[in-house]
Parts: sequence; structure tokens; C-alpha cells
Amino acid sequence: MNILIVYAHPEPRSLNGSLKDFAVSHLQAAGHAVQVSDLYAMQWKAGLDARDSLDPPVDGRFDASADSRRAFDADRQSADIKLEQDKLRWADVLILQFPLWWYSMPAIMKGWVDRVYANGFAYGVGEHSDARWGERFGEGVMSGKRAMVMVSTGGWESHYAPRGIGGPIDDILFPIQHGILFYPGFAVLPPFVTYRTGKIDDAKFAALCTALGDRLDTLGSTPPIPFRPQNAGDYDIPALTLKADITPGLEGFGAHRAAVDDV
Repeated sequence: MNILIVYAHPEPRSLNGSLKDFAVSHLQAAGHAVQVSDLYAMQWKAGLDARDSLDPPVDGRFDASADSRRAFDADRQSADIKLEQDKLRWADVLILQFPLWWYSMPAIMKGWVDRVYANGFAYGVGEHSDARWGERFGEGVMSGKRAMVMVSTGGWESHYAPRGIGGPIDDILFPIQHGILFYPGFAVLPPFVTYRTGKIDDAKFAALCTALGDRLDTLGSTPPIPFRPQNAGDYDIPALTLKADITPGLEGFGAHRAAVDDV
């Protein structure tokens, strides 16, 4: 398989850096082709702005969505954006690897999403009608591809349990897994989470690499998170709310995951 790792950590000798290096070596040894977008090493420009198009804004007023679409349609996007889009087209699997900073991804990785997910490329595609509302949430340009979040946190696993102080890890990652990955069509695998990063000694690192290797070996076969597709009948369109007979009484993030019996 072709595997793209988008990696965000400023220190190559960090735990994340070591896990990234292990992942690349392990995947290549298994015969996969691997590319890494090391955002800090690339000095990735995080802010989406008028410089992302080779043409100036119409009437001098920058419109993030409209200018993004105009540049994409005219093949006038900045070179760094086009290169990352080409990597996504190439990849069978996308891995987003990052430390959990303030309950989300580092700003540089969010900037990668903001800029690379251009209008016409990752959103703004498909029919919008009373029957369908675009090709998204289970459809879209990334359909047929898989994705996984590889995240580390200094907190204990119990801190991110259903009754933990930080909130359930699945809820914390929902905006990334559902909103960034499932939205353009990726089949999203369960995350690989490393807890208590400051307590990883040599023995724990070896065990961590074994567990990560097992996950990497099953990238093509692990069942994805059963997020509900938008246009498959579970949602009223164009309101995009779950129909009354779908998980009645259940609200919040969990309502957008199908039960095992529904899959």
C-alpha cells in the first residue's frame, strides 16, 4: 500500500519522533511505500490566506472559500498545497501523527488541513438537493482510502475514560476523526493512542513499538469506526439531523456511530 504520514512534532528526538521513525521502517520492511510530511521540518505555513492562490483576490477582498475554489479550479494554488494534495491522491492510507496539545492537534497540523483541504478538493463537491447534500461524511474524494490518528498525551488513560476528567478520548478525537477524516470520505480506523508519554522507559517503548507494529500490520483489514454515512438514509436532508427512529433518545457524538447490529 501507499501510506502517507502527516507528522507534527518540533523535536525529532521526541517520543513521537521515535515512533514515527519506527513506523516508517516497519512499513517499508513490510513492502509498503511511505511518504512523510514532517510539517515542522518543512516549515509549513499554517495560516490560510490570500497567498494560497497565485492570483489576487477579486476586488481585493479575500474570501477563504471562494478564493480557494477559484484557485483549485484554475490550477492556481500555491505549490506547497498542490504537492500535499498529490500525496493524498497517491496514498491508500493516511496517518495523522501528533501530540495532543490542549485537547486538539498542534496548530501547524490544523493549518495543513485548512490549506490542503481546498474547496473543490476536499469539500464543496457533489449534488446538493433534497435527496443528497454533497459528497461528504462517508463519500467524497477520499472514498476508498483509509485513515488513522496516531496521537500521544501526557495524561493517564483513566483521565480520558468515559468518566475521566479530560472527557472520553473518542469524544476528544471526534472533530478530527469524523469532521476531518470521515467528512471527505476516508474509512477511519480506531486511533492508536499513547498515554503517559513522560513515563515511557526502554521496556515500555519496546512494548509500544510491538503494539504499533501490530496496528500497522492490519491497516488494510482493521474494521473502521462505524460512522453513519450522511446520504444513506439515517439523516433528514437538508436539515442533516438524525431521523427520529435512528437511536431515539441518544444525542451527542455517539449518536453518529452505528450500533454493531446496524453494521
